[in-house]
Amino acid sequence: MKTFIQHGDCLTVPAPAGGTISGQLYKVGAIVGVAATTEAAGDPVVLKLDGVFGLTKTSAQAWAIGDPLYMNTTSRSLSNVSATGLVLVGMATEIAANPSAIGACRLNGVSAPVAVA
Repeated sequence: MKTFIQHGDCLTVPAPAGGTISGQLYKVGAIVGVAATTEAAGDPVVLKLDGVFGLTKTSAQAWAIGDPLYMNTTSRSLSNVSATGLVLVGMATEIAANPSAIGACRLNGVSAPVAVA
């Protein structure tokens, strides 16, 4: 196929301000993924856009399977409660207790702003 470029489950992008740490969630433009490597800001980094990852969550929340998950783009923590300034990035694939620091998230690969009512 002459138009095929790549599979797209991983994309190489410039690392965001502050750089990246392998295994943590990042947003670059509308792209959301988990960094494959630790890189300095501006250096190329591979982001894994899909799959299920154990990611930092708001500790004082209980998650149910299928809950939509929203990213705080400053702290990179996930929440199952939508709020202005958060972006939709995936869904919970396992129950997460309150309190707990990590929750299982299936990434969407792209961020969507939370609708403001």
